Amino acid sequence: MTKTTNAGARYSNQDKQQPSVLENFKPLIVDVAVPLGSYYLFKGAFGMSTFAALAWSSVVPALRTVWSVVKERRGNAFAGLILLVNLVSLALSFVSGDPRLMLAKDSGVSSAIGIAILVSVAMGRPMMTEGLKPFVLKGDAARESAFERLRSGSASFRRSERVYSLVWGVLLLAECVVRIVGAYTLPVDTMVWLGTVILVSAIGIGMVVSGGLAAEPMARMISAEVKAAEEAEDSVKREVAVAA
Repeated sequence: MTKTTNAGARYSNQDKQQPSVLENFKPLIVDVAVPLGSYYLFKGAFGMSTFAALAWSSVVPALRTVWSVVKERRGNAFAGLILLVNLVSLALSFVSGDPRLMLAKDSGVSSAIGIAILVSVAMGRPMMTEGLKPFVLKGDAARESAFERLRSGSASFRRSERVYSLVWGVLLLAECVVRIVGAYTLPVDTMVWLGTVILVSAIGIGMVVSGGLAAEPMARMISAEVKAAEEAEDSVKREVAVAA
């Protein structure tokens, strides 16, 4: 009876600590989805020029970057990266309006992010980890603790973490190359819609490949670590009960 009560209390405490799905995805939404989505919204729905759309979509990452440095005293990789890409694109927007060049320029976002991801892997700080966490942690405080333990003590876990980012970095660079080749070899009208198809396809492939090679193995390791920690805790409680 005592064991059941303790277990119930443990899970009850975990439930209180679990963030909502929205809270789990909030960094990814604010740092990546909002800037990119606002760019297409300003350009498509409101008919803004490329320059104006890029300028306005840079506001959120700029504020996030400044806030992280001033208030949190650390850099914000995603926000800083999106801001950098937007600033480079703003500079390129001054180039004369060759439609093929404009199509090729759009792929610059993928290449910049892909290169940054690969650099982060080489530096031992895989950038895509923050995007991976919501899928493997599932808002569970116990899984988050297990994640940190494995990250500091498991070579195979860290290898999977690097592989996850490596897949996305290589894929985004490949997507960039394909779109640039298409921009200069296919009719402009074709690439206007095909570019989106290529991007969506790349994201789909990335989810499948990175999931099979890294995300799923990491999720299994986390589940095993959580189970081992719970069994160890129950074992200690039984020993204390026997000793008492």
